[in-house]
Amino acid sequence: MAIETKIALVTGGSRGLGKNMAIAIAKKGIDVIITYNSKKDEADLVAKEIENLGQKAASLQLNVADSASFDTFFKEVQTTLKSTFKTEKIDFLVNNAGIGIHNSFIGTTEAEFDQLTNIQFKGPFFLTQKALNIMNDGGGIVNISTGLTRFSFPGYAAYASMKGAIETLTKYQAKELGERKIKVNVVAPGAIETDFGGGAVRDNEQLNKNIASVTALGRVGLPDDIGAVVAFLCTEEARWVNAQRIEVSGGMNL
Repeated sequence: MAIETKIALVTGGSRGLGKNMAIAIAKKGIDVIITYNSKKDEADLVAKEIENLGQKAASLQLNVADSASFDTFFKEVQTTLKSTFKTEKIDFLVNNAGIGIHNSFIGTTEAEFDQLTNIQFKGPFFLTQKALNIMNDGGGIVNISTGLTRFSFPGYAAYASMKGAIETLTKYQAKELGERKIKVNVVAPGAIETDFGGGAVRDNEQLNKNIASVTALGRVGLPDDIGAVVAFLCTEEARWVNAQRIEVSGGMNL
């Protein structure tokens, strides 16, 4: 009897950490649906890369800031599950999609605050709520946070506050979804070389050196450092890991 392949839904999977997560998950033998906001061509290339690894894949448009669109999105997910994956449910949800706004506490505008709230907290809150309708019992949710909830860099007060809220929410989700044997964990990356936040960590040589100097392992993080940890949480080996915040920062600011 063939073992049924599991399916993960990864938001913001067209580039950066989300792309790396999606590919790492596929390497574990899991099929993947990724979402993109505007970069359809990039998302389709990621889906093709996943297919080249021998897994099924699909890419769907989603604006996580627009919670009113979630019902329509999940109808599209259900259609895709039936047509591409020949099933009706997913097993894992990775809440990765997000943006970074760098501004001081005193300089943060209400518009910036609301944008971060919608994308980083309200979006994942209600997206997960609706995803539960098509999630198998015994599956898992991975929420993406940041090392900035443990240590502080000026300019991320609003962003880190939203991620702090996600970390608290994760514990409540784990508690309340335990009866369905759904595990919920947080992965909190440190500073990573991607285009996130305008690519500052990757492109600003002085910033890169400064971060490396306060990191125990002596360098800035790379996408490959993160994706494999998220993928692990989508495997049977992680079956007893629940309600945990796993920081993947190489030991920043210890």
